[in-house]
Amino acid sequence: MTTEQILQNALIEKQKPVPSENQLDQALLRMADCLIEDQREILKANEEDIAAYGERLGPIKTDRLRLNPERISDMAEGLRHVAGLPCPFGEILEERTLENGLHLKKVRVPIGVVAVIYESRPNVTSDSAGLLLKSGNVAVLRSGKESWHTSDIIIHSMQKALKETGIPENRIQLIQDCTHESARELMKAEGKIDLLIPRGGKNLIQTCIRESTVPVIETGTGICHIFVDEDADQEQALNIIENAKCSRPSVCNAEEVLLVHESIASEFLPKLKERLVDQRMARNEVPVELRLDETAAGIIPGTPAGPDDFDTEFLDYILAVHVVKNIEEAIAHICRHSTHHSESILTENQEHIQKFLDQVDSACVYANASTRFTDGGIFGLGCEIGISTQKLHARGPMGLKELCTWKYELIGKGQIRD
Repeated sequence: MTTEQILQNALIEKQKPVPSENQLDQALLRMADCLIEDQREILKANEEDIAAYGERLGPIKTDRLRLNPERISDMAEGLRHVAGLPCPFGEILEERTLENGLHLKKVRVPIGVVAVIYESRPNVTSDSAGLLLKSGNVAVLRSGKESWHTSDIIIHSMQKALKETGIPENRIQLIQDCTHESARELMKAEGKIDLLIPRGGKNLIQTCIRESTVPVIETGTGICHIFVDEDADQEQALNIIENAKCSRPSVCNAEEVLLVHESIASEFLPKLKERLVDQRMARNEVPVELRLDETAAGIIPGTPAGPDDFDTEFLDYILAVHVVKNIEEAIAHICRHSTHHSESILTENQEHIQKFLDQVDSACVYANASTRFTDGGIFGLGCEIGISTQKLHARGPMGLKELCTWKYELIGKGQIRD
């Protein structure tokens, strides 16, 4: 089926009444069951994708592509969680009678046809489809070629659940063409797509922002910072940093830059190297490559930081390290280099915590916690369709409410305007 035919199908579905909340919930629960039931076929397709593209992607990105029974179970659990959340559309956000007697309601409504362009993460297929279905939208999904076979089986499994629960299969569709041309078609589909959400690397996101003639939500890259203040609990800080960098370095909420207060740098940086390099090597784990500024390089061995290292989303076992004079310099550095995703301060100083929370302009700002918590599931959204780093309409993890807009409904008794 061509991209144009898929978009026409989506437009037809958009014009139909949204299924009831009970029907949507039953469909989501059945989708979760179908993913488990079709696990063997999904994993077989996933192995085909990995065999075709794993060597080209490298180990870190292949990990994002790879599915296993546990990850499929997590995908199913995400759908079940979404089924248990209240439907966002139809909610009355505001209601009052105007001076002229008109009765006004501000009502949350679905956005319409929402397209999602993503790369080599097949779990995005089920997360996006589930959230868009429950929010009353029509989903048009465009997977990268690296994960297309996996995504195709996932969509067929979910469409089977739709059919069994009496919902048209075309409310969730997958683009069949993985060439750049299909992506351009979605970017230029004015009047057919109401919103485009890119999920992937910097090049994909910037291309969509630059070339789209349909509205785009910027799900920005994650150059996430952690600042270790002079009053930090250093053992706790090491635990948080290792989690933020190493628990899953290929995701957008992983730490990429570490800022360290100069008054503790000579004490803390050797501990950092011991934890992230020496101990990990001793355990046969991948050590972290430390990209060090001039001050840090004078304290511990590592790789000298290049001019672009503080503006790079590594998505790998690499951490850029910069020594700062004080919290003001840390905040200023974040302001210059951050992609406004997630930042954290580690300190026992309550005044510094509040200063950091107040002045750091990112979607998620933490104190004494890992940036890895920036996630729709952790935030109680069931799963997420992306993490918005822009300020208009949606910011941070995007769940059901962020996939709706609103309209005003006004009922009168013959009023005319003078």
